[in-house]
Amino acid sequence: MAVCARLCGVGPARGCRRRGAAREQRRGGGGDSEPDTDTDPEEAGGGGAAEDEEAAERIEGGRPAPHPAEGGPGGRAPLSLLELPPELLVQIFGSLPGTDLPSLARVCTTFRRILRTDTIWRRRCREEYGVCENLRKLEITGVSCRDVYAKLLHRYRHILGLWQPDIGPYGGLLNVVVDGLFIIGWMYLPPHDPHVDDPMRFKPLFRIHLMERKCATVECMYGHKGPHNGHIQIVKKDEFSTKCNQTDHHRMSGGRQEEFRTWLREEWGRTLEDIFHEHMQELILMKFIYTSQYDNCLTYRRIYLPPSSPDDLIKPGLFKGTYGSHGLEIVMLSFHGKKAKGTKITGDPNIPAGQQTVEIDLAHPLQLPDIENLRDFSELSRIVLEVQEQVRREEQEQEHRQEEEDRSQQPASQPAARPLGGEGAEGEETAAGAEGTTQDKAPASQPFVLPMGVISRNEDYPRTCRICFYGTGLIAGHGFTSPERTPGVFVLFDDDRFGFIWLELKSFSLYSRIKVSFQNAEAPSREAFDEMLKNIQSLAT
Repeated sequence: MAVCARLCGVGPARGCRRRGAAREQRRGGGGDSEPDTDTDPEEAGGGGAAEDEEAAERIEGGRPAPHPAEGGPGGRAPLSLLELPPELLVQIFGSLPGTDLPSLARVCTTFRRILRTDTIWRRRCREEYGVCENLRKLEITGVSCRDVYAKLLHRYRHILGLWQPDIGPYGGLLNVVVDGLFIIGWMYLPPHDPHVDDPMRFKPLFRIHLMERKCATVECMYGHKGPHNGHIQIVKKDEFSTKCNQTDHHRMSGGRQEEFRTWLREEWGRTLEDIFHEHMQELILMKFIYTSQYDNCLTYRRIYLPPSSPDDLIKPGLFKGTYGSHGLEIVMLSFHGKKAKGTKITGDPNIPAGQQTVEIDLAHPLQLPDIENLRDFSELSRIVLEVQEQVRREEQEQEHRQEEEDRSQQPASQPAARPLGGEGAEGEETAAGAEGTTQDKAPASQPFVLPMGVISRNEDYPRTCRICFYGTGLIAGHGFTSPERTPGVFVLFDDDRFGFIWLELKSFSLYSRIKVSFQNAEAPSREAFDEMLKNIQSLAT
């Protein structure tokens, strides 16, 4: 901004101000260089609609009369931005981020007047938020592109991206996007159980739009009576809340029984009579009663997609997986050195959203037996328990080495044999070498079948896999009581599907990638992602 100020003649330098004043006297238009104090994008280039149209006509309606400086001796080049043609300034200003334009409007009233040109704001709406509609149709309602940018897109930019609603143990996945001239919050739901490979379902929870010049309108989309009045409050960074002001729109004429049957068809794709398992009926009814309490007010916390690395086993991201009577749930797979973690984005009364459902030890690959022996559950269990004992011994040895190092009290100038945490470079090389060797030796695919007695909600699982690893899965009683990690087998089928065999439960979960391109969901840094994981887990606990 200081550079712009000096170029136009209102900078802090005394000589710059004198030269600017002399130029303005020669032009007879010194009033156009008065500094402005506006800082709000909503007011950048502010003025009434009539002034905006008049300014646009002056700037866009053909080339203005030549500037006096252009006819100077020898046709010298312009010394100030003010000497450039206005239509060129429109192109320059339009290429700047919209958040910088209010500062530019403070430089002088000439810049402020140019910033009333809707062409500038139309370009910012398109390039920053992907609004590709013909914004000229807004002229009918008297709303300008600057209004759309400042009062809708810029004002609510902090809620764009992925969020997890605070619905007790159940959680959820909300994606807030710019959709045309609306900002819409879409709740993503897994496909109906047990069709894990089907695409995700989604429904709108709220929308924000600008129908008049005053301010944006927030509408709740929950219920079956159409949009109605709502409210959004940005609580703090990475957290906001929604509130419905007309909850009567959520009620149905048939009462709670009709509401439950409608919810059941939407959530499970079936009626209660179709569900014969008594325990599943209880879980479904419990979820309906619990989630119904949150139909008027919800708080959301931001979540990020996991960062990826070329060394990752597969691309990290969001997956939908089978969880027995609880149905399908959303899990985030992320990689952390020698470990891979599956964190629940949606959960259930046993393992709530935010908890780490599975952990994969990439340093301990498993060599499955041949297809005939693999059918024997006891054989698979023997292999896994042997690796579990090996992992336990390695952890004990590592703790013993760490204790010896602490007792040795090495001088600070000497590098430690192991970094804090016990995972030394040598150990990492060994683990990486073991993993690389196993993957190099493993065939592109090997036959796979579930052992006899292992229950799977989806019998249509792949019959070949790439590689398997030792892992642990989190199990607990109702209400997340007595949680414990139990051994299991992580099975990688392909780039988009993996499975986990829970030995203690004798059950199998199949996971399939969510193939949706989410915008504004990348973590600003690895540290920010790790902090996000820690936060959602602490809230779940």
